[in-house]
Amino acid sequence: MQRRTFLAGATGAAISAAASSQAPARPGGVAAAGKVVAHTSSGRVAGQRSGSLAIFRGVPYAQPPVGALRFASPRPPVPWSGVRDATSFAAPSYQLILPGGSEDSLYANVWTPDTEGKRPVLVYIHGGGWLLGAGSEPTYDGARLAERGDLVVVTFNYRLGPFGFGHHEELADPVTGSNANWGLQDQAALLRWVKRNAGAFGGDPDNITLVGTSAGGASTWQLGILPELRGIVRRMVPISPCHVWNPANTLTPEDARTVYRTMARRLDTTVRGLRSVSPAELQRVWESVFAGSPTARIVRSGREYRGPVRGGRWLPEFEYQAPNPRIPVFSIHADTEGSFYTAPGAPVPDPRPAPANDAELHDCVHAFLDKGAVRVTNAQVDACVSAYRAAAVADGLPTDPLSIWTEVWGDGLFRYQIVRLAERHARHGRTPFYAMEFAHPVRPPYFGTPHEATSPFLFGTNGIPGNVAKFGDGPLERRISGVFMDLVANFAWTGVPRASGAPALPLFDPQLPSTMILGGETVARIATTPKLRQLRFWDSAGWVPRP
Repeated sequence: MQRRTFLAGATGAAISAAASSQAPARPGGVAAAGKVVAHTSSGRVAGQRSGSLAIFRGVPYAQPPVGALRFASPRPPVPWSGVRDATSFAAPSYQLILPGGSEDSLYANVWTPDTEGKRPVLVYIHGGGWLLGAGSEPTYDGARLAERGDLVVVTFNYRLGPFGFGHHEELADPVTGSNANWGLQDQAALLRWVKRNAGAFGGDPDNITLVGTSAGGASTWQLGILPELRGIVRRMVPISPCHVWNPANTLTPEDARTVYRTMARRLDTTVRGLRSVSPAELQRVWESVFAGSPTARIVRSGREYRGPVRGGRWLPEFEYQAPNPRIPVFSIHADTEGSFYTAPGAPVPDPRPAPANDAELHDCVHAFLDKGAVRVTNAQVDACVSAYRAAAVADGLPTDPLSIWTEVWGDGLFRYQIVRLAERHARHGRTPFYAMEFAHPVRPPYFGTPHEATSPFLFGTNGIPGNVAKFGDGPLERRISGVFMDLVANFAWTGVPRASGAPALPLFDPQLPSTMILGGETVARIATTPKLRQLRFWDSAGWVPRP
């Protein structure tokens, strides 16, 4: 295959600075000088040239889900005449964190080396716990990745929180019959839009690689195995996915019904009437339902996050129950996922100080386990702490309370299912599966390699003002970022993650050294997956499901 040679050389969504957001651009006249026009299935859009790239911002992939379309399946954009300006980001989806949020947010952003050609398309799903974030955040600027990898890079917004992830039969769409998981439906609609329009931006509609981090990583997996999207997603790169399971990070259907009935009652309306209340009131009441300790709420599920609800066509099974992916997978996780929550600047600060002794560690671990179980006993907490401390001693890892708490956090919500799903695929899967651990340490006062440390290096935005103090931008960081981009870009081009600055990565085999460790002075090496001993606790704990 002829392709150009690569050049040499998140912060979490909750705390990234918002990009400048404006109201979605409206159709206009002919493109002005210095702009570039693409012909989409709904009409022409005018982006702008920046160096060697053409950039399109705020391109509609669905109708605004407002009024009667709140809680409806996404509809194709209404065609327009003339040339629509696509040089400004759309507003983020409505949320509490990023300013300027709007329900009118279903827009895509595209970075391309040229609107002519047939390059792989990399679609990125932002994270944020299904509650916050936007494809326009500076960390996810696709310019460096598009240029270095010769890719078409697409980011986008999808519905969040009460607008995006819930379930109630009285909210059934009269056209599609769907009554849940509107944000997941948005993501599927975006993929169909990309399939139809990739050629307009110089992309190959038959070569779409789906990438996402955290909640977006879980979505990547969910969409990658969804039968109705077979033939659209060719490869997938789930990064630190927060795989969905009850009761930790999704509502049961019954609890979702209870939540929407409760919101309707508190707003003096019906469930159907929730379409008419202001987004601010809807968000406020949703937040009030989930305020405080998960042990004191009106529902028992959705204890940490409220992701997609199981059931129906959009999430027929949780990931741990579903069949192995039928497409190639490049699975990535961070070395210290939990330090995203236990280090300074955590997106949702824990009310407890970092544990300094065993009594405080016991309280912190108990509070964490409350996020994923309706009832937690002191004996279970003691067993968890003992198992992790024994594993740390055996592996020569730190045994202080903060380190133990951090590892419990990261494994329970992220790393356990990530690693066990990789092992399951190695045993039973029939498609290529590669594994990588990102292990480049952040700078003090932060520590470890936290959840979402991957995004700034994948996009080459580790050196921007909002990221550089935490992630650094020296020669080593630039080299690691370049290797990361090359691995993912080559996977999108060929199905094999490779880079000139890294050893060849074999297919994942839990019995052999087959995980790439990226980060640190060595840059990249092949090893067995680290810290396997501490994962054994969860195999029999009955807390997180084993795939």
